[in-house]
Amino acid sequence: MLVPVGFQYRTDAEQFLREFRERLAKFDLELHADKTRLIEFGRFAARDRKQRGEGKPETFTFLGFTHFCGQLTNGAFIVWRITAKKRMVAKLKAIKAELQRRKHHRTTEVGAWLRKVVLGYYQYHAVRGNSTQLRIFSRRVCWLWRSVLVSPQSTRTGAMGSSLPSLDPVDSATPHSASLS
Repeated sequence: MLVPVGFQYRTDAEQFLREFRERLAKFDLELHADKTRLIEFGRFAARDRKQRGEGKPETFTFLGFTHFCGQLTNGAFIVWRITAKKRMVAKLKAIKAELQRRKHHRTTEVGAWLRKVVLGYYQYHAVRGNSTQLRIFSRRVCWLWRSVLVSPQSTRTGAMGSSLPSLDPVDSATPHSASLS
């Protein structure tokens, strides 16, 4: 389980970590060594690391998003969040498996199901700065659906390839799709 905790000063973070380990030890619990780390993150992290010649601040993944330090065009600090690669790949694999399972169902039924899945994904992952990842997800879902609809044999003969309608499961009239940018 990951629980990010923020502190202004490194000494406070180190003290918290020490005391937290002690508290867990009272209950015969311990932190996983590979998953517990202190990272420099926040408004001054980039500046401080640059002064020390250490490069960009580290990132962390939490709740399906990779979090990293950034700046707005006016120079203000912002925590950017993009969909974690692992999360997107897992969802695309699940969709592919389900599309294969539903291969012989009516196209309208599969389309309605797929639209619900994509909208649910968008409702969770539609955060500021993540529109590129959402576009990638949408394109990959469309590609998966096309690959299930068009069998390899019909692709070779050219029977359906050019006559397929647009398979974008997100209707542009949907209120949710307007807030993705």
